[in-house]
Amino acid sequence: MRKRIQQQPSLVEQKIHHEHARELHRIDLLLRDHLEIFDWVYADLVRGLRDPARGCKGKMSAEQALKALFVKQMNGFSYEVLAFHLEDSRAYRAFCEFGFADSTPSRTALQRDIKRIRPETLENINRVLLAAAADKRIEKGRKVRVDCTVVETNIHHPTDSTLLEDGVRVLCRLTREAKGLVDVPVVDHRRRAKKRALGILNAKKRKVRVKHYRDLLKVARKAVRDAERVVDALAGATMIDPIFALSLEAELRHYIPLVLSVIDQADRRVLRGEKVPAEEKIVSIFEPHTDVIVKDRRETCFGHKVTLTGGVSGLVTDLVIENGNPADATLAERMIVRQKEIYGRAPRQAAFDGGFASKDNLAHIKELGVKDVAFHKKRGLKIADMAKSAWVYKRLRNFRAGIEGMISFLKRCFGMDRCTWSGLESFKSYAWASVVTANLLLIARHLID
Repeated sequence: MRKRIQQQPSLVEQKIHHEHARELHRIDLLLRDHLEIFDWVYADLVRGLRDPARGCKGKMSAEQALKALFVKQMNGFSYEVLAFHLEDSRAYRAFCEFGFADSTPSRTALQRDIKRIRPETLENINRVLLAAAADKRIEKGRKVRVDCTVVETNIHHPTDSTLLEDGVRVLCRLTREAKGLVDVPVVDHRRRAKKRALGILNAKKRKVRVKHYRDLLKVARKAVRDAERVVDALAGATMIDPIFALSLEAELRHYIPLVLSVIDQADRRVLRGEKVPAEEKIVSIFEPHTDVIVKDRRETCFGHKVTLTGGVSGLVTDLVIENGNPADATLAERMIVRQKEIYGRAPRQAAFDGGFASKDNLAHIKELGVKDVAFHKKRGLKIADMAKSAWVYKRLRNFRAGIEGMISFLKRCFGMDRCTWSGLESFKSYAWASVVTANLLLIARHLID
Protein backbone atom coordinates (compact mmCIF):
# COMPACT_ATOMS: atom_id res chain seq x y z
CA MET A 1 0.00 0.00 0.00
CA ARG A 2 1.32 3.46 -0.92
CA LYS A 3 1.72 5.85 1.99
CA ARG A 4 1.40 9.61 2.03
CA ILE A 5 4.17 10.15 4.61
CA GLN A 6 7.17 7.85 5.12
CA GLN A 7 7.41 6.36 8.61
CA GLN A 8 10.58 6.80 10.66
CA PRO A 9 13.32 4.68 9.09
CA SER A 10 14.98 1.86 11.00
CA LEU A 11 18.17 2.66 12.93
CA VAL A 12 19.62 -0.73 12.00
CA GLU A 13 21.99 -0.72 8.99
CA GLN A 14 20.32 -2.72 6.22
CA LYS A 15 22.22 -5.07 3.93
CA ILE A 16 22.63 -3.73 0.38
CA HIS A 17 21.15 -6.09 -2.22
CA HIS A 18 22.68 -4.58 -5.34
CA GLU A 19 24.88 -6.23 -7.92
CA HIS A 20 27.69 -3.70 -7.46
CA ALA A 21 27.59 -4.23 -3.68
CA ARG A 22 28.03 -7.97 -4.28
CA GLU A 23 31.01 -7.22 -6.54
CA LEU A 24 32.58 -5.07 -3.82
CA HIS A 25 32.00 -7.84 -1.27
CA ARG A 26 33.74 -10.38 -3.52
CA ILE A 27 36.67 -8.01 -4.04
CA ASP A 28 36.94 -7.56 -0.28
CA LEU A 29 37.01 -11.34 0.31
CA LEU A 30 39.64 -11.77 -2.41
CA LEU A 31 41.91 -9.12 -0.87
CA ARG A 32 41.49 -10.58 2.62
CA ASP A 33 42.71 -13.95 1.35
CA HIS A 34 46.05 -12.24 0.63
CA LEU A 35 46.83 -9.97 3.57
CA GLU A 36 50.45 -9.55 2.45
CA ILE A 37 49.07 -7.04 -0.07
CA PHE A 38 48.27 -4.60 2.74
CA ASP A 39 51.78 -5.05 4.18
CA TRP A 40 53.25 -3.89 0.84
CA VAL A 41 50.94 -0.86 0.72
CA TYR A 42 51.74 -0.01 4.35
CA ALA A 43 55.46 -0.02 3.50
CA ASP A 44 54.75 2.54 0.76
CA LEU A 45 52.66 4.75 3.03
CA VAL A 46 55.37 4.95 5.73
CA ARG A 47 58.28 5.21 3.29
CA GLY A 48 60.49 8.14 4.26
CA LEU A 49 58.87 8.69 7.68
CA ARG A 50 61.20 8.70 10.68
CA ASP A 51 58.49 7.54 13.10
CA PRO A 52 55.34 6.08 11.46
CA ALA A 53 53.64 5.80 14.89
CA ARG A 54 53.57 9.58 15.34
CA GLY A 55 51.09 11.96 13.79
CA CYS A 56 47.33 12.21 13.41
CA LYS A 57 45.38 9.17 14.66
CA GLY A 58 42.81 9.59 11.91
CA LYS A 59 45.14 8.68 9.06
CA MET A 60 43.94 6.02 6.65
CA SER A 61 45.16 2.46 7.05
CA ALA A 62 46.89 0.67 4.18
CA GLU A 63 43.68 -1.27 3.50
CA GLN A 64 41.58 1.90 3.34
CA ALA A 65 44.03 3.69 1.02
CA LEU A 66 44.22 0.76 -1.39
CA LYS A 67 40.46 0.26 -1.51
CA ALA A 68 39.89 4.00 -1.98
CA LEU A 69 42.23 3.81 -4.99
CA PHE A 70 40.14 0.97 -6.45
CA VAL A 71 36.90 2.94 -5.94
CA LYS A 72 38.46 5.96 -7.63
CA GLN A 73 39.66 4.05 -10.70
CA MET A 74 36.49 1.97 -10.94
CA ASN A 75 34.32 5.06 -11.30
CA GLY A 76 36.69 7.68 -12.74
CA PHE A 77 36.18 9.91 -9.70
CA SER A 78 38.23 13.00 -8.98
CA TYR A 79 39.57 13.22 -5.43
CA GLU A 80 36.85 15.73 -4.57
CA VAL A 81 34.09 13.42 -5.83
CA LEU A 82 35.76 10.40 -4.20
CA ALA A 83 35.73 12.19 -0.84
CA PHE A 84 32.01 12.91 -1.28
CA HIS A 85 31.10 9.31 -2.14
CA LEU A 86 33.12 7.90 0.77
CA GLU A 87 31.12 10.22 3.00
CA ASP A 88 27.77 9.60 1.34
CA SER A 89 27.71 5.99 0.07
CA ARG A 90 26.99 3.14 2.49
CA ALA A 91 28.41 0.62 0.04
CA TYR A 92 31.72 2.44 -0.43
CA ARG A 93 32.03 3.26 3.29
CA ALA A 94 31.63 -0.43 4.13
CA PHE A 95 34.02 -1.53 1.38
CA CYS A 96 36.71 0.93 2.50
CA GLU A 97 36.24 -0.05 6.17
CA PHE A 98 34.86 3.28 7.42
CA GLY A 99 32.47 2.71 10.32
CA PHE A 100 29.01 4.17 10.70
CA ALA A 101 30.29 6.95 12.98
CA ASP A 102 33.79 7.33 11.50
CA SER A 103 34.84 10.48 9.71
CA THR A 104 36.08 9.99 6.16
CA PRO A 105 39.30 11.48 4.73
CA SER A 106 39.42 14.79 2.93
CA ARG A 107 40.35 15.29 -0.70
CA THR A 108 43.93 16.21 0.16
CA ALA A 109 44.36 13.22 2.50
CA LEU A 110 43.09 10.87 -0.20
CA GLN A 111 45.45 12.35 -2.78
CA ARG A 112 48.44 12.23 -0.41
CA ASP A 113 47.99 8.56 0.52
CA ILE A 114 46.85 7.16 -2.82
CA LYS A 115 49.75 8.79 -4.68
CA ARG A 116 52.24 7.15 -2.29
CA ILE A 117 51.41 3.66 -3.57
CA ARG A 118 54.24 2.72 -5.94
CA PRO A 119 53.82 1.07 -9.36
CA GLU A 120 56.00 -1.88 -8.27
CA THR A 121 53.56 -2.56 -5.42
CA LEU A 122 50.59 -2.52 -7.79
CA GLU A 123 52.41 -4.85 -10.21
CA ASN A 124 53.06 -7.30 -7.36
CA ILE A 125 49.40 -7.09 -6.35
CA ASN A 126 48.42 -7.93 -9.93
CA ARG A 127 50.63 -11.03 -9.87
CA VAL A 128 49.00 -12.17 -6.62
CA LEU A 129 45.58 -11.73 -8.22
CA LEU A 130 46.67 -13.74 -11.27
CA ALA A 131 47.83 -16.57 -9.01
CA ALA A 132 44.44 -16.48 -7.26
CA ALA A 133 42.67 -16.51 -10.63
CA ALA A 134 44.73 -19.55 -11.67
CA ASP A 135 43.81 -21.37 -8.43
CA LYS A 136 40.13 -20.66 -9.04
CA ARG A 137 40.45 -21.79 -12.69
CA ILE A 138 39.53 -18.35 -14.03
CA GLU A 139 42.77 -17.65 -15.93
CA LYS A 140 45.57 -20.21 -16.34
CA GLY A 141 47.75 -18.18 -18.72
CA ARG A 142 47.93 -20.97 -21.29
CA LYS A 143 46.65 -18.83 -24.16
CA VAL A 144 47.66 -15.16 -24.42
CA ARG A 145 47.34 -12.21 -26.79
CA VAL A 146 49.66 -9.20 -26.98
CA ASP A 147 49.16 -5.69 -28.35
CA CYS A 148 50.30 -2.10 -27.80
CA THR A 149 48.42 1.12 -27.20
CA VAL A 150 49.15 4.69 -26.06
CA VAL A 151 48.18 6.25 -22.74
CA GLU A 152 48.22 10.03 -23.04
CA THR A 153 49.65 12.39 -20.47
CA ASN A 154 47.53 15.27 -19.20
CA ILE A 155 48.91 18.04 -21.43
CA HIS A 156 47.53 20.43 -24.02
CA HIS A 157 48.42 19.92 -27.68
CA PRO A 158 52.04 21.10 -27.90
CA THR A 159 53.20 23.81 -30.27
CA ASP A 160 56.44 25.80 -30.05
CA SER A 161 54.54 29.03 -29.31
CA THR A 162 52.41 27.58 -26.48
CA LEU A 163 55.45 25.88 -24.94
CA LEU A 164 57.37 29.16 -24.98
CA GLU A 165 54.42 30.96 -23.44
CA ASP A 166 54.16 28.27 -20.73
CA GLY A 167 57.84 28.71 -19.94
CA VAL A 168 57.61 32.50 -19.69
CA ARG A 169 54.45 32.28 -17.58
CA VAL A 170 55.97 29.84 -15.07
CA LEU A 171 59.34 31.59 -14.75
CA CYS A 172 57.75 35.02 -14.35
CA ARG A 173 55.35 33.71 -11.71
CA LEU A 174 58.21 32.19 -9.70
CA THR A 175 60.45 35.26 -9.98
CA ARG A 176 57.58 37.50 -8.87
CA GLU A 177 57.07 35.24 -5.82
CA ALA A 178 60.75 35.78 -4.95
CA LYS A 179 60.35 39.55 -4.97
CA GLY A 180 59.92 39.74 -1.20
CA LEU A 181 62.91 37.49 -0.53
CA VAL A 182 65.65 38.98 -2.70
CA ASP A 183 66.30 42.45 -4.08
CA VAL A 184 66.65 41.52 -7.76
CA PRO A 185 64.89 43.59 -10.44
CA VAL A 186 62.68 41.37 -12.58
CA VAL A 187 60.14 42.16 -15.31
CA ASP A 188 56.80 40.40 -15.75
CA HIS A 189 56.81 39.34 -19.43
CA ARG A 190 53.61 37.25 -19.31
CA ARG A 191 51.34 39.72 -21.10
CA ARG A 192 53.80 40.27 -23.94
CA ALA A 193 54.38 36.50 -24.33
CA LYS A 194 50.64 35.87 -24.50
CA LYS A 195 50.19 38.52 -27.19
CA ARG A 196 52.97 37.03 -29.32
CA ALA A 197 51.57 33.50 -28.91
CA LEU A 198 48.13 34.71 -30.04
CA GLY A 199 49.75 36.55 -32.95
CA ILE A 200 51.46 33.32 -34.05
CA LEU A 201 48.18 31.43 -33.76
CA ASN A 202 46.29 33.94 -35.91
CA ALA A 203 49.06 34.75 -38.42
CA LYS A 204 48.17 33.86 -42.00
CA LYS A 205 51.60 34.44 -43.51
CA ARG A 206 54.88 32.80 -42.57
CA LYS A 207 56.68 36.16 -42.56
CA VAL A 208 54.35 37.50 -39.87
CA ARG A 209 54.54 34.26 -37.89
CA VAL A 210 58.36 34.26 -37.89
CA LYS A 211 58.39 37.90 -36.76
CA HIS A 212 56.23 37.04 -33.75
CA TYR A 213 58.38 33.98 -33.02
CA ARG A 214 61.56 36.10 -32.94
CA ASP A 215 60.04 38.40 -30.35
CA LEU A 216 58.62 35.50 -28.32
CA LEU A 217 62.05 33.85 -28.24
CA LYS A 218 63.57 37.16 -27.15
CA VAL A 219 61.03 37.41 -24.31
CA ALA A 220 61.68 33.81 -23.24
CA ARG A 221 65.44 34.43 -23.05
CA LYS A 222 64.82 37.53 -20.91
CA ALA A 223 62.63 35.50 -18.56
CA VAL A 224 65.39 32.87 -18.26
CA ARG A 225 68.02 35.52 -17.46
CA ASP A 226 65.77 37.01 -14.76
CA ALA A 227 65.21 33.55 -13.29
CA GLU A 228 68.96 32.79 -13.25
CA ARG A 229 69.67 36.05 -11.38
CA VAL A 230 66.99 35.18 -8.82
CA VAL A 231 68.45 31.68 -8.33
CA ASP A 232 71.91 33.13 -7.69
CA ALA A 233 70.47 35.61 -5.20
CA LEU A 234 68.45 32.92 -3.40
CA ALA A 235 71.50 30.67 -3.11
CA GLY A 236 73.67 33.31 -1.45
CA ALA A 237 71.23 35.22 0.76
CA THR A 238 69.98 34.72 4.34
CA MET A 239 66.22 34.35 4.29
CA ILE A 240 63.46 35.05 6.77
CA ASP A 241 61.59 32.03 5.36
CA PRO A 242 64.33 29.55 4.31
CA ILE A 243 61.95 26.66 3.56
CA PHE A 244 59.94 28.72 1.07
CA ALA A 245 63.18 30.06 -0.44
CA LEU A 246 64.61 26.55 -0.92
CA SER A 247 61.35 25.40 -2.51
CA LEU A 248 61.35 28.38 -4.87
CA GLU A 249 65.00 27.85 -5.79
CA ALA A 250 64.38 24.14 -6.51
CA GLU A 251 61.43 24.97 -8.78
CA LEU A 252 63.45 27.54 -10.72
CA ARG A 253 66.37 25.12 -11.13
CA HIS A 254 63.90 22.53 -12.43
CA TYR A 255 62.18 24.78 -15.00
CA ILE A 256 65.13 26.82 -16.33
CA PRO A 257 66.81 23.96 -18.29
CA LEU A 258 63.41 22.84 -19.63
CA VAL A 259 62.63 26.34 -20.92
CA LEU A 260 66.13 26.56 -22.46
CA SER A 261 65.44 23.27 -24.28
CA VAL A 262 62.13 24.65 -25.58
CA ILE A 263 63.91 27.82 -26.77
CA ASP A 264 66.53 25.73 -28.55
CA GLN A 265 64.04 23.49 -30.34
CA ALA A 266 61.84 26.45 -31.39
CA ASP A 267 64.89 28.32 -32.71
CA ARG A 268 66.07 25.25 -34.66
CA ARG A 269 62.67 24.39 -36.09
CA VAL A 270 61.16 27.81 -36.85
CA LEU A 271 64.12 30.11 -37.54
CA ARG A 272 66.72 27.68 -38.91
CA GLY A 273 64.29 25.30 -40.63
CA GLU A 274 65.71 22.13 -39.04
CA LYS A 275 63.69 18.99 -38.43
CA VAL A 276 64.01 18.18 -34.72
CA PRO A 277 63.95 14.40 -34.00
CA ALA A 278 61.07 13.23 -31.80
CA GLU A 279 63.41 11.88 -29.12
CA GLU A 280 64.99 15.36 -28.73
CA LYS A 281 61.69 17.21 -28.38
CA ILE A 282 60.10 18.45 -25.18
CA VAL A 283 56.34 18.59 -25.59
CA SER A 284 55.51 19.83 -22.09
CA ILE A 285 57.51 21.60 -19.38
CA PHE A 286 55.04 20.22 -16.81
CA GLU A 287 55.29 16.58 -17.99
CA PRO A 288 58.76 16.47 -19.59
CA HIS A 289 58.77 12.66 -19.58
CA THR A 290 56.07 12.64 -22.29
CA ASP A 291 57.03 10.78 -25.48
CA VAL A 292 55.93 11.61 -29.03
CA ILE A 293 54.24 8.48 -30.39
CA VAL A 294 53.49 8.33 -34.12
CA LYS A 295 51.02 5.55 -34.91
CA ASP A 296 51.45 4.17 -38.43
CA ARG A 297 52.23 7.68 -39.77
CA ARG A 298 48.53 8.53 -39.46
CA GLU A 299 48.17 9.82 -35.90
CA THR A 300 50.48 11.50 -33.38
CA CYS A 301 49.90 10.93 -29.67
CA PHE A 302 51.63 12.45 -26.65
CA GLY A 303 52.11 10.11 -23.72
CA HIS A 304 53.67 6.69 -23.36
CA LYS A 305 53.44 3.51 -25.35
CA VAL A 306 52.29 0.54 -23.26
CA THR A 307 52.39 -3.16 -24.13
CA LEU A 308 49.61 -5.36 -22.75
CA THR A 309 49.20 -9.11 -22.49
CA GLY A 310 45.72 -10.55 -22.02
CA GLY A 311 44.29 -13.98 -21.38
CA VAL A 312 41.20 -15.97 -22.35
CA SER A 313 39.22 -14.73 -19.33
CA GLY A 314 39.67 -11.06 -20.23
CA LEU A 315 42.20 -10.44 -17.45
CA VAL A 316 45.27 -8.34 -18.26
CA THR A 317 48.16 -10.57 -17.24
CA ASP A 318 50.96 -8.08 -17.87
CA LEU A 319 51.68 -4.43 -18.60
CA VAL A 320 54.92 -2.72 -19.63
CA ILE A 321 55.30 1.06 -19.96
CA GLU A 322 57.81 1.59 -22.77
CA ASN A 323 60.53 4.19 -22.99
CA GLY A 324 60.07 6.08 -26.25
CA ASN A 325 58.43 4.48 -29.26
CA PRO A 326 60.18 1.13 -29.84
CA ALA A 327 59.10 -1.02 -32.78
CA ASP A 328 56.57 -3.72 -31.90
CA ALA A 329 58.89 -6.33 -33.37
CA THR A 330 61.40 -5.68 -30.56
CA LEU A 331 58.85 -6.42 -27.82
CA ALA A 332 57.35 -9.83 -28.65
CA GLU A 333 59.98 -12.11 -27.11
CA ARG A 334 60.20 -10.04 -23.90
CA MET A 335 56.45 -10.33 -23.25
CA ILE A 336 56.62 -14.14 -23.44
CA VAL A 337 59.64 -14.16 -21.10
CA ARG A 338 57.61 -12.11 -18.61
CA GLN A 339 54.75 -14.62 -18.88
CA LYS A 340 57.20 -17.35 -17.91
CA GLU A 341 58.17 -15.30 -14.86
CA ILE A 342 54.53 -14.82 -13.87
CA TYR A 343 53.28 -18.39 -14.36
CA GLY A 344 56.51 -20.37 -14.12
CA ARG A 345 56.02 -21.70 -17.66
CA ALA A 346 55.48 -20.36 -21.15
CA PRO A 347 51.95 -20.15 -22.56
CA ARG A 348 50.96 -22.93 -24.94
CA GLN A 349 49.57 -20.51 -27.54
CA ALA A 350 50.24 -16.83 -28.24
CA ALA A 351 48.67 -14.34 -30.66
CA PHE A 352 50.24 -11.04 -31.73
CA ASP A 353 49.39 -8.04 -33.86
CA GLY A 354 51.01 -7.87 -37.30
CA GLY A 355 53.66 -5.39 -36.16
CA PHE A 356 55.27 -8.06 -33.97
CA ALA A 357 55.85 -10.46 -36.88
CA SER A 358 59.38 -11.48 -37.84
CA LYS A 359 61.23 -14.73 -38.44
CA ASP A 360 63.53 -14.09 -35.47
CA ASN A 361 60.60 -13.46 -33.14
CA LEU A 362 58.89 -16.65 -34.27
CA ALA A 363 62.05 -18.70 -33.71
CA HIS A 364 62.77 -17.19 -30.27
CA ILE A 365 59.17 -17.55 -29.08
CA LYS A 366 59.12 -21.20 -30.17
CA GLU A 367 62.39 -21.76 -28.28
CA LEU A 368 60.75 -20.42 -25.12
CA GLY A 369 58.21 -23.27 -25.31
CA VAL A 370 55.20 -21.75 -27.09
CA LYS A 371 53.62 -24.42 -29.31
CA ASP A 372 51.39 -22.28 -31.55
CA VAL A 373 52.08 -18.67 -32.55
CA ALA A 374 49.88 -16.44 -34.70
CA PHE A 375 50.78 -13.03 -36.07
CA HIS A 376 47.86 -11.03 -37.44
CA LYS A 377 49.90 -10.43 -40.62
CA LYS A 378 52.07 -13.29 -41.83
CA ARG A 379 54.77 -11.05 -43.40
CA GLY A 380 56.35 -13.90 -45.34
CA LEU A 381 55.97 -16.47 -42.55
CA LYS A 382 54.44 -19.85 -43.30
CA ILE A 383 51.40 -21.02 -41.35
CA ALA A 384 53.00 -24.45 -40.94
CA ASP A 385 55.94 -22.82 -39.11
CA MET A 386 53.68 -20.85 -36.77
CA ALA A 387 50.91 -23.31 -35.84
CA LYS A 388 50.20 -26.99 -36.19
CA SER A 389 47.35 -26.37 -38.67
CA ALA A 390 45.65 -23.60 -40.64
CA TRP A 391 42.57 -24.05 -38.44
CA VAL A 392 44.58 -23.39 -35.25
CA TYR A 393 46.25 -20.35 -36.86
CA LYS A 394 42.89 -18.89 -37.89
CA ARG A 395 41.44 -19.45 -34.42
CA LEU A 396 44.42 -17.75 -32.80
CA ARG A 397 44.30 -14.85 -35.23
CA ASN A 398 40.62 -14.31 -34.40
CA PHE A 399 41.39 -14.69 -30.69
CA ARG A 400 43.94 -11.85 -30.93
CA ALA A 401 41.21 -9.37 -31.90
CA GLY A 402 39.75 -9.71 -28.41
CA ILE A 403 42.55 -7.67 -26.87
CA GLU A 404 41.24 -4.61 -28.72
CA GLY A 405 38.09 -4.93 -26.64
CA MET A 406 40.16 -5.32 -23.47
CA ILE A 407 42.07 -2.13 -24.25
CA SER A 408 38.82 -0.30 -24.99
CA PHE A 409 37.39 -1.57 -21.67
CA LEU A 410 40.42 -0.20 -19.78
CA LYS A 411 40.20 3.17 -21.52
CA ARG A 412 36.44 3.67 -21.32
CA CYS A 413 35.79 2.37 -17.82
CA PHE A 414 39.06 2.74 -15.90
CA GLY A 415 40.54 5.99 -17.22
CA MET A 416 43.50 4.46 -19.03
CA ASP A 417 43.02 6.67 -22.09
CA ARG A 418 44.60 9.65 -20.31
CA CYS A 419 46.66 9.77 -17.13
CA THR A 420 45.63 12.68 -14.90
CA TRP A 421 48.50 12.26 -12.40
CA SER A 422 51.74 14.29 -12.63
CA GLY A 423 55.20 12.78 -13.02
CA LEU A 424 56.56 9.60 -14.59
CA GLU A 425 56.36 7.53 -11.38
CA SER A 426 52.73 8.58 -10.90
CA PHE A 427 52.02 7.80 -14.56
CA LYS A 428 53.18 4.22 -14.01
CA SER A 429 51.12 3.95 -10.82
CA TYR A 430 48.04 5.24 -12.63
CA ALA A 431 48.39 2.73 -15.48
CA TRP A 432 48.90 -0.18 -13.08
CA ALA A 433 46.00 1.01 -10.89
CA SER A 434 43.69 0.85 -13.93
CA VAL A 435 44.83 -2.70 -14.75
CA VAL A 436 44.61 -4.01 -11.17
CA THR A 437 41.16 -2.48 -10.65
CA ALA A 438 39.86 -3.96 -13.91
CA ASN A 439 41.25 -7.39 -13.01
CA LEU A 440 39.73 -7.26 -9.53
CA LEU A 441 36.31 -6.43 -10.93
CA LEU A 442 36.49 -9.16 -13.59
CA ILE A 443 37.59 -11.81 -11.07
CA ALA A 444 34.73 -10.77 -8.76
CA ARG A 445 32.25 -11.11 -11.62
CA HIS A 446 33.60 -14.56 -12.50
CA LEU A 447 33.18 -15.66 -8.88
CA ILE A 448 29.64 -14.27 -8.65
CA ASP A 449 28.62 -16.10 -11.81
